[in-house]
Amino acid sequence: MKYFITFLLFFYSSINFSQVDKSLLSDIKSIESKVIEWRHYFHENPELSNREFNTAKKIADHLKNLGLNVTTNVAHTGVIGVLEGDLPGKVVALRADIDALPVTERNDLPFKSIVKTTFLGQETGVMHACGHDTHIAILMGVAEVLSKHKNLIQGTIKFIFQPAEEGVPPGEVGGAKQMILEGVLKNPDVNAIFGLHIGSGSPVGTISYKPGGTMAAVERFVVTVKGKQTHGSKPWGGVDPIYISAKIIDGFQSIISRESDLTNEAAVITVGKISSGVRFNIIPESAEMIGTVRTLDPGMRTKITRRMNEMARDIAIAYGGTATIDWQSNTVITYNDLALTQQMLPSLEAAAGKENVSLVKATTGGEDFSYYQEEIPGLYFFLGGMTPGNTEAFPHHTPDFKIDDRGMLLGVKSFCHLALDYLNAN
Repeated sequence: MKYFITFLLFFYSSINFSQVDKSLLSDIKSIESKVIEWRHYFHENPELSNREFNTAKKIADHLKNLGLNVTTNVAHTGVIGVLEGDLPGKVVALRADIDALPVTERNDLPFKSIVKTTFLGQETGVMHACGHDTHIAILMGVAEVLSKHKNLIQGTIKFIFQPAEEGVPPGEVGGAKQMILEGVLKNPDVNAIFGLHIGSGSPVGTISYKPGGTMAAVERFVVTVKGKQTHGSKPWGGVDPIYISAKIIDGFQSIISRESDLTNEAAVITVGKISSGVRFNIIPESAEMIGTVRTLDPGMRTKITRRMNEMARDIAIAYGGTATIDWQSNTVITYNDLALTQQMLPSLEAAAGKENVSLVKATTGGEDFSYYQEEIPGLYFFLGGMTPGNTEAFPHHTPDFKIDDRGMLLGVKSFCHLALDYLNAN
C-alpha cells in the first residue's frame, strides 16, 4: 500500500488535472446553470458589510450538504469550508468576498435588487455593484465540483467566504484582517491562497494578471477644517471653512500633478464627500472632507501622506483657520508573489487558453485580499465579465454596473486548475 500511495503521489504531481480526469471537466461545464442561479439569488438579495446573515447561511448550508467541514460566524459572518483530499499534501485556500454596497440599482435585470436600507443615516438601495455575487457563486460551484473528485486532491482545500471586503461600518471590525486574527489561515495552516475579481470592462473568456504590486494601498482620510462663523453677507467678519476646504482640495491635487513621480507608479487623491453648513446665508464654523489616497509604492505613500498633512495645515493657517487630518488604512498593496505567479501562470493559460491570458498594469483600486498576501504567498487575478462586442462598460460601484453571467464558468475552471495544479505539484 505504501508503494501504491507513493506511485499515486508521483503520478498526480507530474500532470495537471485536465489530463487526469475528463469527468472533472464535464462536471465543471455542467455546474454553470447552478452557478448562474446562485448568482441571481445573491444579486437579488444583497447584504451590506458585516450584515451578510442570509448570504452566509445559504453558503454554509451548501457547503455542509457537500460534506465539507464548515465553520461559521468568522469575523461576524464569514464562512470557511474545508475539503480534505484522498491523498496527503499541502493546503491551498480559495477566497470569495460576499458583501454588497450602498448603491441603488438602475439596471432592468429580471433579478435586480430592490433592497433598501439606511446606511450612515442615509436612505439607500443595496446592490452587488462590484461583482461579489458572482464571486460567491463561482466559489460555491468550485466547492461542489471538487467535492466530487477527492481522489484528485493531494492535500486540502480551504474555501474562504469573506465578509466586509468593502470596509466595515464605523466602530466595527471585520474583513480579511479580522478573519486572519480569528485564524482563517490556521488549522490547517494554509500554504498559498488564490483570489479573483470579475470585471465589467474586460470581455468574457479572458483573464488578466500582474506579478508583484497589482492593486493599491488604500488610505481613508478625514480633514477637519475650523473657521469662524459669520453672516453670509459679511464674510470679512469670520473665517470661511468652505473656502479653505476648496483651497486644500486644489492643493492636494498639486501633490499628484507636481510632486509625485508618476513614471514610478500611479497615485490618486480623491475627496469624495464634503459636509458643512446648515443655511444658505451663514458661513459655518467648520467643514469636513472625507476621501481616499491610492498608492502602489511605499515610498510614494509616505511622501504623499506627509505632504497632505503639511498642506492642509499650512493652507488653513494662511486663510486664518486650522485643519487636521485623521487617517485610516483600509488595505495594503495587493502583491502577487513572484514565484507563485510564475508557477501558476500555466494553470491560468490552461483554463482560459494562452491567447486569452494577458499581462496588465497595476490598478489604483484596493483589495483587502492584500492582508492574506502579507501572511502567505498569494495570487490575485482578474476575470472578464463584459459581454463580448459590448462598447459600453459601466464602472464598478455604480448603479448601472452589469456582469455577463457567461463570465463565471471560466472562474470555476480557473480556481479548479489553480487548486489542483498547486496541490499536485512537486
